[in-house]
Amino acid sequence: MELVKNVIGYELNEFEKKFTNNVKGSNPLLDRIMRFIIRRKGKQMRPMFVFLAARIAGDINESTYRAASLIELLHTATLVHDDVVDNAMVRRNFFSINALWKNKIAVLVGDYLLAKGLLLSLDNNDFQILQLVSRAVKEMSEGELLQMEKARKLDIREDVYFEIIRAKTASLLSAACGAGAYSTTQDQSVAERFRLFGEKVGIAFQIKDDLFDYGQDNIGKPTGIDIKEKKMTLPLIYTLQHAEKDVKRKIIYIVKNKSTDRQKVNEVIELVKQSGGIEYAAQKMMEYKSEALQILKEYPDSPARQAMIELVEYVIDRKY
Repeated sequence: MELVKNVIGYELNEFEKKFTNNVKGSNPLLDRIMRFIIRRKGKQMRPMFVFLAARIAGDINESTYRAASLIELLHTATLVHDDVVDNAMVRRNFFSINALWKNKIAVLVGDYLLAKGLLLSLDNNDFQILQLVSRAVKEMSEGELLQMEKARKLDIREDVYFEIIRAKTASLLSAACGAGAYSTTQDQSVAERFRLFGEKVGIAFQIKDDLFDYGQDNIGKPTGIDIKEKKMTLPLIYTLQHAEKDVKRKIIYIVKNKSTDRQKVNEVIELVKQSGGIEYAAQKMMEYKSEALQILKEYPDSPARQAMIELVEYVIDRKY
């Protein structure tokens, strides 16, 4: 992502300083946990989308930095809470907050990050951006609950699947793009186009994650983690919709009752591959990517637009 770094490298460095300042704690324990979080941050993909959307639409300003911080604060808060819900002991190859400081502290840290994000926007009158991002957080919760409800019966239709990933995964990325564009234009119609762009990229991103479970793109052996967790991914949904009744019954039985049996999980993976589920999911992923890039063509060619295309390519072509 060399072009991305060349176009917004300065802004990303400034963002890191501002973000570090924004999460400073008011007591030693909180401050220690915040430093732990900052040292173990991810690729900062969402702030990249904020800054590139802002640069394509206009001139980056302080409101853009606050939008990027708000997105990152809320994203981090949801990850901390997710680890508690999932009882996950590891995050990005490091111990999670709940593993080191227990669930109660982790929940409070997530609440703290959420409150810091809200105050950052409210104190600076960034009401439209806060509304846009808050709606995304609401949709993330709704998407997660809808997935949990449907997973019990393993009866997710394709349209429901897309609604789940649109809400659960794509909503925050779409908010990042919309917030970035609004921060430099104060134009809701421009923000909406970028929000839609981000939504399509986010859906493609999730389908890419689905494909990883089947060992695609030279990442080695299939993992089957989604099957073990009884998650209904697009390749599996396609297979269930098109399989003969006896094959369908076999898959549902394994996912419901034998999802911890490595050999049985591999049987499901093989059936999905034979059904064309992998090819179908990959095709859908490319369709959403193409629709996203089509929206970008509405804006003049520029280094920022090229960098955004490069970032989208990276999201779709990533190997992990």
